[in-house]
Amino acid sequence: MNFNCKLLFASLVLTHTITVCVSQKNPRPDKQPNIVVFLADDLGYGDLGCYGNPIIKTPNIDKFAQQGVLLTDCHSGGTVCSPSRAALLTGRNPYRLGFYNILGGATYLKSKEITIAEILKTKGYTTCFVGKWHLSVLEKKKVNEPGPGDQGFDYWMGTTHNAFDGPANSKEFIRNGVPVGQVNGWFCDVIVDEASYWLREKRDKTKPFFLYVASHEPHTPIAPPKQYSEMYDTPQVDSLEKTINYGHIRRPKRDILANKKEYYGTVTQLDNAFGRLLKTIDSLGLGDNTIIFITSDNGPEYPVTNEESRGKWTDPIRDNCFGTPGVYRGMKRFVYEGGHRVPGIIRYSGVIPPGTKSDKLFDGTDLFPTICELVGIHLPIGVKYDGIANFNAFLNKTVERKVPPVWFYPNYEDTYFWLPEMEMRSGNYTLIGWLPPKTDSMTINDWFFKYNPVKYELYNLKNDPGQQHNLAATKPQIVNSLKGTMTRLWKDMRDEGKNDN
Repeated sequence: MNFNCKLLFASLVLTHTITVCVSQKNPRPDKQPNIVVFLADDLGYGDLGCYGNPIIKTPNIDKFAQQGVLLTDCHSGGTVCSPSRAALLTGRNPYRLGFYNILGGATYLKSKEITIAEILKTKGYTTCFVGKWHLSVLEKKKVNEPGPGDQGFDYWMGTTHNAFDGPANSKEFIRNGVPVGQVNGWFCDVIVDEASYWLREKRDKTKPFFLYVASHEPHTPIAPPKQYSEMYDTPQVDSLEKTINYGHIRRPKRDILANKKEYYGTVTQLDNAFGRLLKTIDSLGLGDNTIIFITSDNGPEYPVTNEESRGKWTDPIRDNCFGTPGVYRGMKRFVYEGGHRVPGIIRYSGVIPPGTKSDKLFDGTDLFPTICELVGIHLPIGVKYDGIANFNAFLNKTVERKVPPVWFYPNYEDTYFWLPEMEMRSGNYTLIGWLPPKTDSMTINDWFFKYNPVKYELYNLKNDPGQQHNLAATKPQIVNSLKGTMTRLWKDMRDEGKNDN
C-alpha cells in the first residue's frame, strides 16, 4: 500500500482518535530541522556514565548529554525489541499493531502503518535507514513483507536478524533490497560508516533529512575487540561491579563475573561509534540545524538462571549480559520500570539549552507526533495515536497527557515465577497488572484475548523508584481509580492488534 493510499485509508476509518496534546510549535518555522535517531539495542538506563554508571566509560555520549538534554523519565514503547521499534516509528502502542512479541510468523509491521519516514516525505524530506530493522523479513525471496523501502526510506541498508555475532557477516546485510558483498568490521562500526557515507555522498543535499541508525550493540552475542574489553579487566572494576544493581532480578549461581568486561567494552565501543557519527554530522556543518536523539529499544538483557530454565536449557551467549537499569526494578521483558525506562538524550543546538536535565516523561510513542508538530504536519485522521506532541519534555516543561502511558508484555512462557503483563503510569504512581496464569491446556489466544487483569500492585516512584514497597493493600482507593483505565486500554489495544494477525 503506497503512502497516499495509507492517508486515504486513515481519513476514512471511523474510529475514535486519541487527542494529541500540543506542546511547542517549530522553534525555527523558517527552517525544517534535520532529524537523526540513534537506537541502541538492550542498552540499560544505568549503562552510561552520564546516567551514573561508575564503571563504563562513555565519553562521547557524556559530552553529547552536556550539549543538550538528558531525560531521566524516558521510555521505550515496548519491553522487547520489535514492539518498541514499531512504536517508535508509528507513534502507536505496539499492541495496536499486533506486535505482542518479536518479529515472526504473522507478526511484522503491516504496510498500512504510517511511519515517521513516510510522513516526513510529505514535507520534502529525504530519508535513510541503516542497521537492525527487525520489523519484517528483508529477504523478499523468502517472505514478501514490507521492508524499509516500503515504509518510506529512500536509502537503506539493514539486517533482519535479532542479533549479530562479532565482526560483520556479509550474509546479514541487504542494501536497498540487494544482498551486500563482504563487509569487514563490527556492526556498530559498519552501520556508522554506512550512515556517514550516505550523509556525505548519497543524500539529496537540497532537502532536509531523516536518518535512523539502529545498532545491535549491546545485544548478545557480545564480543567486542580486545582493545575495549581489556579496559575493564582490572581489580578496581571487579570491586565496583559488586555495587551494581541488576533490576532486583536473580542472577545465575554459576560464576560468570569474568564476562563482565565483554559487556562493558561493548558499550564503550558503541559510544565510540556514536561519537564518529557526531563528528561526521558536525564536520559537514549540519550540527546547528539537526535534532539528534539517542535512546534504547528496551531495558538490559539478563542471563538465564537455572531456576528459570528448570534445567531444560542454558543460553551461554547471555552469560555476557551485565547491563543495569540503575535503581529501577526489572530488565528486558519485564513491565516494571527497568524493562522500558531507557536512556534518552537530545541535542538541538540553539533551541535546547546545553546541560538541561528533564524529569518529564517521554515515551517512545511520543516521537512520531512530536516530529509531526515540529515540521508542521497534521496527524492522519482516524488513526489511534498513543503518543503526544511532547517537545516540552526536552525543555523540562510539562505537557498534559490525557491518556496514561502503558506497557505490555505477554508473560505466557514457562518460567519459574508468575510475572505481570502490564504497567500503567499515572503521575508518580505505577499500577502493575497480572492476567490469570496461563495453563498448559490453554492456547495463547484463549488466554490472551479472553482475560483481563485480576491482580494488582501499586508503587509510588517518587519515594520508591525500585518498586519494592507495594501500596495496593494500603491505598485501595488509588488502585480502584486506576484499574478500570488500565483494563480499558488493555482491551482496546490488544483487540485492535488482533485484527492484524
